[in-house]
Amino acid sequence: MATYLDEILAAHRLVAEEDTRPLGELVEAAMALPPCRGFARALAGDGLSVIAEIKRRSPSRGDLAPGLVPSVVAKAYESGGAACLSVLTDEAFFGGSVGDLTEARAAVDLPVLRKDFTVGSNDICDARIMGADAVLLIVAALSDTELTTYLSLAADVGIDALVEVHDRVEAERALAAGATLVGVNARDLRTFEVDLEGAAGLIAELPGTVVRVAESGIKSPTDAALVASAGCDAVLVGEHLVTAGDPADALKELVAACS
Repeated sequence: MATYLDEILAAHRLVAEEDTRPLGELVEAAMALPPCRGFARALAGDGLSVIAEIKRRSPSRGDLAPGLVPSVVAKAYESGGAACLSVLTDEAFFGGSVGDLTEARAAVDLPVLRKDFTVGSNDICDARIMGADAVLLIVAALSDTELTTYLSLAADVGIDALVEVHDRVEAERALAAGATLVGVNARDLRTFEVDLEGAAGLIAELPGTVVRVAESGIKSPTDAALVASAGCDAVLVGEHLVTAGDPADALKELVAACS
């Protein structure tokens, strides 16, 4: 039976297959840009950092904040103490856009992750060219060859790569490919169910040489404390913040719990 992830990946791979732009020209354009803001570096300090996400909707929950203004939300997150931003750019399934990312990044000084489904080398360059400081690589969506190739290309064009895993096998693949920024997603992208305790257990097994990020399922300071106790360096929080009455205050509560 087809899953959310299968449908999303099929759509993105179709777009990638129809993309005839020469990779060399994109790489040249990406490498000519000023340096990124340092996404991984912003998360590697003391304490637990927060990556605050701008997210309009999700396939599992539908509309979350369809009318949000990216610049306004980005400024609220910055004032609330976010270390970085994450912006959904997938339009068909999450209601996002490249415009959401560029508007949010222009409004603040924080590093920004392009949250999308990377399935081709051109996607890496596009993320860099649109102004992102990090790109998402989902291990469940990629072969070992793709993962290694995209990590190498990201390094070449100067953009950080957040490598997302869901279980121990995927974590081993990520580390073998050379990932240094690893996100453990508590949400199963095939069923969209969340297991935060299981994610914390996997985070605890990751080597301290990588920057460790907990993704999904963080809804309270208690949740943040759980993954922090497992050795996490940062949490990525989206739905809890965009659906809060005051995103800045909700973020401040998480940041205070992480201090």
